Amino acid sequence: METLFETPLLPQMLAQWLERRDDEPCLDLGGVVASYTEVRHQASRMIQAQQTVGLGHGSRVSVLSKNRPEVLSNIAASFINGCVLTPLHPMGSLDDHAYVLGDSECECLIFDGRYFGERARELQARFPAVRLLSFGPCEVGDDYLAMAESFDPQPFSPADVHPEDLATIVYTGGTTGRPKGVLMPHRVWAAMTMIQLSEWEFPAELRMLVVTPLSHAAMSLCAPVLARGGMFTVLEAFDPEEFLRTVERKRITAAMVVPVMLYALQACPSYATADVSSLETVFYGASPMSPAKLAAAIEHWGPIFFQFYGQTEAPMVLAHLKKGEHDLTKPLRLASCGRSTPWMHLALLDGQCQPVPPGETGEICVRGPLVMHGYNDRDDETRVALEGGWLHTGDVGRLDDDGFLHIVDRTKDMIITGGFNVFPKEVEDVLTAHPAVSVAMVIGVPDDKWGEAVKAVVVLAPGHEPSEALTLELQSSVKHAKGSMQSPKSIDYVAEVPLTPVGKPDKKRLRGTYWGTADRAIS
Repeated sequence: METLFETPLLPQMLAQWLERRDDEPCLDLGGVVASYTEVRHQASRMIQAQQTVGLGHGSRVSVLSKNRPEVLSNIAASFINGCVLTPLHPMGSLDDHAYVLGDSECECLIFDGRYFGERARELQARFPAVRLLSFGPCEVGDDYLAMAESFDPQPFSPADVHPEDLATIVYTGGTTGRPKGVLMPHRVWAAMTMIQLSEWEFPAELRMLVVTPLSHAAMSLCAPVLARGGMFTVLEAFDPEEFLRTVERKRITAAMVVPVMLYALQACPSYATADVSSLETVFYGASPMSPAKLAAAIEHWGPIFFQFYGQTEAPMVLAHLKKGEHDLTKPLRLASCGRSTPWMHLALLDGQCQPVPPGETGEICVRGPLVMHGYNDRDDETRVALEGGWLHTGDVGRLDDDGFLHIVDRTKDMIITGGFNVFPKEVEDVLTAHPAVSVAMVIGVPDDKWGEAVKAVVVLAPGHEPSEALTLELQSSVKHAKGSMQSPKSIDYVAEVPLTPVGKPDKKRLRGTYWGTADRAIS
């Protein structure tokens, strides 16, 4: 009787969306365009190849690949076949990859033989029982594509998965110690997809530019784009000039970027002249955006920006700032992440899990279908994260009078200097409003007098050079806007800031250069 009311999940939905279209273009990568029929047939063959080697409902599969056409078909095949997917970031180290494989109890590694054959060999040496399947011929493992080609395409028969069955294990960025494996059931992926289709402003004619790994960060785009009958245009890696050329040449209508990508686009020579008139929506998220740089982008490209907010434990769609809500006449709104989605409960809570008074800051906490099961084999950390029947995001936020959510900062990024709380994001927003500043990261560093001192690490915009006068000007701008306690005591100028594999500013690595082995490094 319980199945009478079950909602279709991603295995059933992906199968339907791939079966609805035939000759329409689905994927453009490296100038080669694959139709929906071709992607569907390859996914069917891959399912049969997976089943031949014993992979099916509940099998733990990791994927390590740069962007290539087969990645999309494999994502569809793995979901439809009921496998539990764990993406590995192509830029990860051997130890990073080995940790994830061991922690997730991986049974099979599917990898890009062109670039990761040696890495697969090293990983198999550590985990001899892990089956290796390569996209194409390789000296290690089996040729996954050749195996798949030996089968004829068959109609899909999606795995019989339950909403609480595990769909993916996605690892956090590791900003505090070892990454945690986030257990995401099929319920999460179904809810996220339905919210995207309901709330996200996709163009009617959807040509989506993907510049992050399809097997990793961009995997969350696969379902909604296929549901809309859209086409992916995929670059192997992000390059600002190539991004702009592709938008112009392919008449791209939608793209997804993280803030540092937008900053790089604004700094490249073609930004001023490239024809991006086809772009209808630029989705952005993953880390805070500089309001000043966002305003400049809106003035240059028009009102095409759509912000999303979430985290690995409750992904991507907790709140959103729609295109029409990016109102240049209300500059404070550009610093918000929009209104919460109607399909989730969201509250700002204090340390006792009680709602804070209106207008005050509190930890952003959520409950609803997007929330993870917990962390893999980390019961104590799961209990803390889900205390009181809420997922505690670790973000400090406040709601304005119109219901827009403003993220003040991460609770663990807060700087305590002389007993005064400083939220780095507020200082970063002031610094990046200066025309000389391209990127700013603000952290606390050891200080004998204050415990911590506010330090800014700055990447300058093209045409600007470090100087004592500029440092004094930047410090004064923060002092004027936020007060003397928040003004950086020192500013370091660097060519680039450290980033995590998904393009977020990596404050853990940055702090490490200043704290070393000190006992009290906020992280």
